[in-house]
Amino acid sequence: MELSGLWRLQQFEVGQARPLEAAAAGLDDRFWITAKVPGDVHSALIERGLIDDPYFGHNDAKSRWIEQKEWWYRCSFNYTLETGSGEKHELIFDGLDTFATVYVNGMEIGTTNNMLMAHAFDVTRVIRNGKNTIAVKFDPLHLHNRDKELFQWSSYTKERPWLRKAAMNFGWDWGPRMVTVGIWGHVRIERKRLAKLDSVFARTAAISGTAAAVKIDVDVTRLGKNANYRCEIRLADAEGGTAAAAEAAVDGSAAHVSLEIIKPKLWWTHDLGKPYLYLLEVDLYADGELVDTYRKPFGIRTIELQLQDAQGQHAFAFLLNGVKLFAKGANWIPADHFIGSIPDHRYRELIELSVEANMNMLRVWAGGIYEKDVFYEQCDRQGMLVWQDFAFANALFPDFNRDFMDNVRKEVVYNIKRLRNYASLALWCGNNEIDWLYDMKTAGGDITCPFYGEAIYHELIPEALEALDDSRAYWPSSPYGGNDANDPDIGDRHNWQVWHGSVYPRKFGEPPLLDYSMEGVTFKNYKKDFTLFSSEFGMHASANRYTLEKNIPDGQFYWNSVEMAYRNKDTNHQKGILLMEGYTGIPSNIEEYMNFSMLTQAEGLKYGIEHYRRNKHRTSGSLIWQLNDSWPGTSWSLIDYELLPKASYYYARQFYHPLLLSIDHEPEQPLRIWAVNDTLDELRGEVRLTVHTFAGELLFSQTYDAHVSPNSACQLGSLPESDILQGADPRSVVVKVSTKDWKAPDNLFYLRDHKDLLLPAVQLDVQIDEAAQTVRITAVHAHARMVKLDLPQGRIRFSDNFFDLLAGESKTVHIRSVSGDKLLWSELRVSAINQ
Repeated sequence: MELSGLWRLQQFEVGQARPLEAAAAGLDDRFWITAKVPGDVHSALIERGLIDDPYFGHNDAKSRWIEQKEWWYRCSFNYTLETGSGEKHELIFDGLDTFATVYVNGMEIGTTNNMLMAHAFDVTRVIRNGKNTIAVKFDPLHLHNRDKELFQWSSYTKERPWLRKAAMNFGWDWGPRMVTVGIWGHVRIERKRLAKLDSVFARTAAISGTAAAVKIDVDVTRLGKNANYRCEIRLADAEGGTAAAAEAAVDGSAAHVSLEIIKPKLWWTHDLGKPYLYLLEVDLYADGELVDTYRKPFGIRTIELQLQDAQGQHAFAFLLNGVKLFAKGANWIPADHFIGSIPDHRYRELIELSVEANMNMLRVWAGGIYEKDVFYEQCDRQGMLVWQDFAFANALFPDFNRDFMDNVRKEVVYNIKRLRNYASLALWCGNNEIDWLYDMKTAGGDITCPFYGEAIYHELIPEALEALDDSRAYWPSSPYGGNDANDPDIGDRHNWQVWHGSVYPRKFGEPPLLDYSMEGVTFKNYKKDFTLFSSEFGMHASANRYTLEKNIPDGQFYWNSVEMAYRNKDTNHQKGILLMEGYTGIPSNIEEYMNFSMLTQAEGLKYGIEHYRRNKHRTSGSLIWQLNDSWPGTSWSLIDYELLPKASYYYARQFYHPLLLSIDHEPEQPLRIWAVNDTLDELRGEVRLTVHTFAGELLFSQTYDAHVSPNSACQLGSLPESDILQGADPRSVVVKVSTKDWKAPDNLFYLRDHKDLLLPAVQLDVQIDEAAQTVRITAVHAHARMVKLDLPQGRIRFSDNFFDLLAGESKTVHIRSVSGDKLLWSELRVSAINQ
């Protein structure tokens, strides 16, 4: 019985409400407000007009009082009991945030202290036939951590190490402090008799020749005595036919089967094949009576983490069904600060956008939550691999405390069991940056205490995984490996030389250094990085105009305003200015800031990722920080809060394309022409390099015979810069590489940084066809740099945006509203950076 929907909500001062009264079945709660479940208190108050939108201006500071109050939820419902059925009744909350006391019909049935897992209560002895009432009291957090030790290190706030709650609630360098409270997951009552399925664990044991072996373990809780228990297990194909089936007796509390699937259809990432899903069905019988069922999609695939290559050298590469991947993707943060209120379509659209950008992996970052099932379901369906962090980020944690460790162990076990059947889940990772930062902070003198929390990542989690999930690799931290956890020669790496100015190389025990200069933070440092796997790197860019204007008070939407600065939660805002100063020049107004920051981010990521991909014989992945935003701010994201992609997103569709043509070049140095092939097919054909003036004159052309092996990168040729210029100024030309023989997108390159280009003023001819929902744009007589289409609407999709046009070149852009809203054609703005 699903109990999600509208509940009643009321606030009290701490201790003001008497639990026996507030939880009583007969309480008249009609004067309480209504609140959606799943949801949260903030969203309920916003919806009822009781607080101003915390995302607008500085309003988040006006809602800080919410975290100091005691909050009560109530729900009444009718329930039918069957006399003599022997049924057990369990009340399940998929998410309670965070310290909750649960009452049924006025009786306290239990408490919770962990936002990051579900909570189940046996209510068999308290539930009634007819009307029932559930009440949930939420304590303010300070009651539970005010007397706890304050550790020497906990980024952004020292409140959180004792609290099993999404770390980003307390603020991060891309979002505000927004300490949520409430019922953030679904609520239901399940009734069982005789027995129930505790968990089903299915994994691909092997794929060989024309068959696959799938092992399935079923854990059962017996609710009756002296019954004969058995399981029927079936794997159905997409057409409903039986691919394999078996029956097994339950021995004690478990059953084990192995299915053989002949000519299996494998689950692949979308770029390598089809993410084929079977349906796994498990039926549990007691003395012939069907008592419980399990139905979930299941993908047949193997996933390995290769730490040594065929030559015995260090590696960090994912092998999907035996095929070595270049992991192309981004880091995922919660899709909204109000986690309980995120609609399912937001998950679906963000993953669709990731697929359209040719990504094949998302890393679920440790400072949020173990994501909702809808996230993994969409990744399974859309062919997107998941790197899953455990929820420990940038802090010391009290691994010396028995109660805390018991709580963590329950959280870890619950989430392993919940997530281990998803085909998309590729890797478990113990924490975000803790091992690395502990060493740096110790070397720098900021920490003098033991490594509190170490036992979690290096003992508790691996022991739990050894018992519960033998189907995928575990990595203790990110970054991790080598002499300095951020060593490019072993394990994965976070490149924060770019943007944060971290000075490398560095070894264990050496004090960390920062270089806040143009040379220290520039994205040109990416070419110095020959990491095995780059799992975090990036730089800021402005959100889109609509997203900013919607959330900034009148009169404050200008460059360097207080409200614009408030959108940026990073330390030292000078870093972004230094990056722009080095590439585009410093902006002088808001329009230039939006354009310059977006162009710098887009070109910087292109510069770094094309370098990583050219070196795919060594480097096996790049995960950009970050994919999305949780509020309307200025951040490292590729897609802003209103689900409007930035320029870097459209660039990603090219620099993450499975077939990439690129040029490795620095001023006055030769141009090296490269082809990258991430597919399993051999490529043969011609690649053409052309040089054009900004006025449209063709200066130079050369073709290369290309033979690119499957899953490889190769250099096609090299040209001196002077040869291609034919005496022209390098600041006044654009280089294009293209092919007609395979589906690699054209790629444009500039021989000098944007600020040094001699771009003429361009005129754009814009033709709108509202019926066809298209815009045709032509660069008249001159080269157009970063053509941008703007509509003051959220959830708008352009077939392309933030693109360049050669002089005289045209492009037709299709526009649609994902929400189905009418497009505001009269407010469409089309511009170029040199218009």
